[in-house]
Amino acid sequence: MPAIAARAAAAFPAWAATGPGTRRALLMKAAGALEARAQAFAEAMIAENGATFGWAMFNVELAAGVVREAAAITTQITGEVIPSDKPGCIAMALKEPVGVILGIAPWNGPIVLGVRAIAVPLACGNTVILKASETCPRTHELIYEAFLEAGFPEGVVNLVTNAPADAGEVVGALIDAPQVKRINFTGSTEKGRIVARRAAEHLKPVVLELGGKAPLIVLEDADLDEAVAAAAFGAFMNQGQICMSTERIIVVDAIADAFVAKFAAKAMSIAAGDPREGAAPLGAVVAERTVHAVNDLIDDATTKGAKIIAGGKANSVIMPATVVDGVTAEMGLYTDESFGPVVAIIRARDADHAVDLANDSQYGLASSVFTSDIVKGLGVARRINSGICHINGPTVHDEPQMPFGGVGASGHGRFGGKQGIDSFTETRWITIETQPGRFPI
Repeated sequence: MPAIAARAAAAFPAWAATGPGTRRALLMKAAGALEARAQAFAEAMIAENGATFGWAMFNVELAAGVVREAAAITTQITGEVIPSDKPGCIAMALKEPVGVILGIAPWNGPIVLGVRAIAVPLACGNTVILKASETCPRTHELIYEAFLEAGFPEGVVNLVTNAPADAGEVVGALIDAPQVKRINFTGSTEKGRIVARRAAEHLKPVVLELGGKAPLIVLEDADLDEAVAAAAFGAFMNQGQICMSTERIIVVDAIADAFVAKFAAKAMSIAAGDPREGAAPLGAVVAERTVHAVNDLIDDATTKGAKIIAGGKANSVIMPATVVDGVTAEMGLYTDESFGPVVAIIRARDADHAVDLANDSQYGLASSVFTSDIVKGLGVARRINSGICHINGPTVHDEPQMPFGGVGASGHGRFGGKQGIDSFTETRWITIETQPGRFPI
């Protein structure tokens, strides 16, 4: 690990001095190289993650967009001149690259999240180390190959892979390496805490995008068909294995029965199948551990009075879209991130109660509210404790230029657009004296 950190550090001075036009051109080439590998990415994701072909293609498309957006911001890394009270003093705030950035990427959205870990840091003039997920090393290796093909200089982009048993040791060594100046991590809250503690020992800043338990609120004046469609997409896309996945549907009592009937019918219409054999909307979950975890949550909820209204427990990684109604606070499905194709329906008395229920969570990444009254919707959105909230849209929504990140146990810091510039540069105050100084001693 010290060797690869030293390699990245050695490449940093020249890359930091490279002009924005050159960085932009290389990033644009990398975007094209990613797209050219679309079929290879799909094959790798299906084999490593059980992903559907459609999810793989979406990943490629969005990842290329992330790189092109990073290319666009190379000329937006600007500072400012700040008025000074000192006569003849020109004061400036400059954004400068910090050095080697370690990006630790997960398996669930492996292309877009792998690219997100390195694209804006590169645009800002940093060199990068991509720590691949043990679950999908080939998928992340394809990202590395695309950036090499684009022509990035030696040592600017680096890749680390490792066996699952070695993950803790490898990540620890990379964080400890003195050449590594900042870290970004996308993954579970449990692992994020470990990364944050290790980085804190060295006072290294960390951007963390962690777990979620996204609520989707349906108010009495909502368009139920739109709410059902958005909730199904948010709950079951990629088998519910997205940090933004809709895990809690909070429905006010006035329309709860009508919504639940429509949503159950929608869930039952979504087929699951082996992604190697067909094009079913749902593929396989990543591993048997997900099957056991989701089954345990279903058992716990039904034992305590909840009711399965679509799907049910599974005995393989091909899991059905499952809906559990009547979920309450004493159930694990109310509090714990399932990261699988199961969603809880929670009944609320009114809009205020719905907000209280949405905020009754340690997590705060994505959220959503459905209402025909946009003013009311904005008021509800601003009261939900989350980094992201969509009015009349699904909880699963990402665009390269948007400030993406959460609060609470969902992490801190932001990826995306100009917010990413702040995450991966250092702001420096520099002055120029244009008059002789006057000093009291």
